[in-house]
Amino acid sequence: MLFSWENKEIMDNQSYNQIVSFIWGIADDCLRDVYVRGKYRDVILPMTVIRRLDAVLEDTKDDVLNMKKMLDDAKIGDQSDALCNAAKQSFCNSSPFKLRDIPARGKLQQMKADFIAYLDGFSPNVQEILDKFKFRNQIDTMVDADILGAVIEKFVSKDINLSPHSILDDKGGVKLPALDNHTMGVIFEELIRRFNEENNEEAGEHFTPRDVVELMADLIFVPVADKIKDSTYSVYDGASGTGGMLTVAQERLDKLAEKYNKKVSVHLFGQEINPETYAITKADMLIKGNGEEAEHIAFGSTLSNDGFPTHQFDFMLSNPPYGKSWKVDADKLGGKKDILDSRFNASIGDEDVSMIPRTSDGQLLFLLNNISKMKTATPLGSRIAEVHNGSSLFTGDAGQGESNARRYMIENDLVEAIVALPDNMFYNTGIGTFIWILSNKKED
Repeated sequence: MLFSWENKEIMDNQSYNQIVSFIWGIADDCLRDVYVRGKYRDVILPMTVIRRLDAVLEDTKDDVLNMKKMLDDAKIGDQSDALCNAAKQSFCNSSPFKLRDIPARGKLQQMKADFIAYLDGFSPNVQEILDKFKFRNQIDTMVDADILGAVIEKFVSKDINLSPHSILDDKGGVKLPALDNHTMGVIFEELIRRFNEENNEEAGEHFTPRDVVELMADLIFVPVADKIKDSTYSVYDGASGTGGMLTVAQERLDKLAEKYNKKVSVHLFGQEINPETYAITKADMLIKGNGEEAEHIAFGSTLSNDGFPTHQFDFMLSNPPYGKSWKVDADKLGGKKDILDSRFNASIGDEDVSMIPRTSDGQLLFLLNNISKMKTATPLGSRIAEVHNGSSLFTGDAGQGESNARRYMIENDLVEAIVALPDNMFYNTGIGTFIWILSNKKED
């Protein structure tokens, strides 16, 4: 973990709101005449991640540089693990710079070179996040507009503390409280939410309302709360977006276990096809101190390039895209008529049936993907909560893919409940939405 609660000042709501407002204000102060409003996030989100990681690494910077010199002298090539160990984190930065060093370094082109060298010093897991954010593409834009230094100076300002350590005043009192992992994650998620609303994102494209996510978590955890053991549990989201469902599920399961005096270890797994939202998920886990979990997020299409083909999971939650074509995936799988993927074909009695829906809407495939990952050899089995629109309930005549999928679920007694949500639960849409609850170990 990046942070210990011991001897730390707990951040209050006022400090939290000040940080969110300060970061949100950086865009208006520095980016307004350079970027259109919808592109502010391209700078603000990765810079927020960079500054948090930078602040966490400050204490061990000298140790990392000493280790790097020793490894360089020994001509050791793969240094990442050793440097991260020296940093005492799941990530590190072996450049000679801290972020606050950059703005003071000479002319504009020197600042650019130093900033690039600083970014290049991060460990591979952070490099992947920066690449998926396409953050390096923004450097020339900021340099050409002469705002790179201003942006960096804002993020390292003494008026904001993104560090896990309190900033003290001259008398030793707390001037700015420490920022623990959880609160940093909440701040990051709030920035994401604001950007999504600002950009008028389509419903379900990036953001599922917190109320819906919490309800889904309760629907799969609460009915089996008394069966939770001192054990390890896995949670999976095959359409993980920015990772909100995974983190809420982890929080809910931890609280239920605590209520029943159980000690659980929760491992998160997910897959996301959008590069930016994939980067956000991994970044969110890193800044929350879940560096190991960040390695469990796969990039690419769950339908045509399953990141966990041999895995099974205890709990699965998803809000897959609905009403969205999956023709590209179908072509990658060999064409709709020739798809042999066992996730989407089944035997019902003596009959082999295809459960493949029309290519204009692939949401049922995400549910079938989850079903294929259900555990059968554990007392609890697996439980699934997944959001769909009405199409999954009624599209497709008897014998067609959608109908066969419903038949398979019903005849195998997997459907526990289908919950109709109130209208207007999702941003920018009033369409009807439903939570499907599936279980393969029901009460007698």
